[in-house]
Amino acid sequence: MRIVEIRDVAVPMGAPMRNAVIDFSKMTVSAVAVVTDVVRGGEPVVGFGFNANGRYAQSAVIRERLAPRVLEAPEEHARADGTTLDPRAIRRLMMRNEKPGGHGERAVAVAALDIAVWDAAAKIRDMPLWALIAEDAGNPAPEQHIPVYAAGGYYDPDKGTDGLVAEMRRYLDEGYTQVKMKIGGATIDEDRDRIEAVLALLDGDGSRLAVDANGRFDEQTARRYAGALVPYGLAWYEEPGDPLDFSLNASVVATYPDPVATGENLLSLHDARNLLRFGGMRPEIDYVQFDPALAYGVGETIDIVAMMAEEGWSQRRFLPHGGNLLALSVAGGLSLGGCESYPGVFQPFGGFADETPVEDGRVRLSDAPGAGFERKAALNELLRTLL
Repeated sequence: MRIVEIRDVAVPMGAPMRNAVIDFSKMTVSAVAVVTDVVRGGEPVVGFGFNANGRYAQSAVIRERLAPRVLEAPEEHARADGTTLDPRAIRRLMMRNEKPGGHGERAVAVAALDIAVWDAAAKIRDMPLWALIAEDAGNPAPEQHIPVYAAGGYYDPDKGTDGLVAEMRRYLDEGYTQVKMKIGGATIDEDRDRIEAVLALLDGDGSRLAVDANGRFDEQTARRYAGALVPYGLAWYEEPGDPLDFSLNASVVATYPDPVATGENLLSLHDARNLLRFGGMRPEIDYVQFDPALAYGVGETIDIVAMMAEEGWSQRRFLPHGGNLLALSVAGGLSLGGCESYPGVFQPFGGFADETPVEDGRVRLSDAPGAGFERKAALNELLRTLL
């Protein structure tokens, strides 16, 4: 049992919108297929993966370093019991001759390929990916109904505040009860007006709205925004400053009484540990948002949850970034506190399977083998082009 071919393609996102730091008009994503020698229904079992939005495609790293290492050692692909692929062993192949540290682009490339391997391994076992994740993590009771929130609220000059409110209303109509919007890309007064317009739609309930600064602020501005946000009682204030500036984060947390959330741009287990130890984060209040599609993939995320327990954190304080079917599988298999969703942006990757209803802010996990990418028609169409 082995992987016989690895294919990738850089997919343009082409989204005409921006957050406080970047625009997405030229953003790309790596989509990956791993073709195995296991045949079902006359066709080889294929696993699919992709990296999360915001980090660009990783074609060179995948083609020149990672894929050759995997394909050169086929005897190391399968589990000892021969039941399926061994994603952790294949991850070790990818990382041969790589120095510690230097996570960045490498972590994103490994994540895209690692996800495809886990997807294939679950399909070979004819089981959902979330169930395989739960098995690997030793979680006997994976969550079945996952709390989800709709992320959007990007800056778009053609939409304005009325368009922002209309977008959030669509999410509520689709069954979401909690939403997230961007801040930091306008003046503080303009952002306050945008927040209050969305809160009016939510009957003034700040616990149903989160805001995300995407790491834009210096310490002084981050604290000034924190003071402006206090009256709203928001669900959380996300990524106020640079993700590796743990001192800035600790400074904000020390003066902000409501939840702070961060972590989506920390790309390894070691970065995640440093955030919990040195970022001032409060395990009973705050949230972490590590993204499996940016931080080396599924196995690393399982290890991060184990580390969180060692540091005194419940996995319920983990809300994975990504807003896609992979993040949903991880949230279910590891019994995390919920999952982000991108129902209106970053298509076709964002959001969940076409037949997945959102009911009172929750979705039920699918029984589809693997991550269920094939049950999202537009995403399946794109991934099939790799074959």
